[in-house]
Amino acid sequence: MSKPLSLFFSVLAIVFMSAMAVSISYNGWLVLLFGLLSLFTIGAGFIVKARLRRKKQG
Repeated sequence: MSKPLSLFFSVLAIVFMSAMAVSISYNGWLVLLFGLLSLFTIGAGFIVKARLRRKKQG
């Protein structure tokens, strides 16, 4: 995975985690939403990395 692409996924996950931390005092549903978004972003980063690695090998 290229450095800009990995930086994009990491910064996006940190933004969602920060939003989750801020929303703890406001609404529990927002915490759940931002938590799911951060997990999805981290998972998508791993999926993209695996696909690019397979594409490079084969």
